[in-house]
Amino acid sequence: MPLSKPAGTGKKEEISLDAAARHVLEECRMVLPGIQALFGFQLIAVFNEGFGEKISPPQQVLHLIALVLTTLAMALVMTPAALHRQAEPREVSERFLWMASNMVLAGMFPLALAVGLDAYVVTSVVLHNEVLAALLAVALVVIFAVLWLILPRREHRRYH
Repeated sequence: MPLSKPAGTGKKEEISLDAAARHVLEECRMVLPGIQALFGFQLIAVFNEGFGEKISPPQQVLHLIALVLTTLAMALVMTPAALHRQAEPREVSERFLWMASNMVLAGMFPLALAVGLDAYVVTSVVLHNEVLAALLAVALVVIFAVLWLILPRREHRRYH
């Protein structure tokens, strides 16, 4: 009786530089709306009535840091399109793929931190418990790290 392969394993196929560039730019287009939505909510929160009363000055600073991190994530995820349009509008290079991939991955780090910080602020306001707020924030950042860094690297090592 033959041994069965784990689910999802099997055939692999090399893709062209052009296809790889399309993939990375599509990934940017998929991630960007979520970042922009988060950024919008972060901006709206500041202008809502009660922001200054419900959220302490240190929490307001944490929210500002989260907003800056979200802005940084947005810039990093948008850079591949700008880079491609200006540096290589009629060609695709391995260098572009390397830079674009690293920009998207770099954008995930400030995004995860921003979500963690805002989760901390919201949880501390809702539950009035700084310890639970900190635990939730750290747990969320760890979950992002596992899903966005550890899992992909494990899969890469396993199947390459």
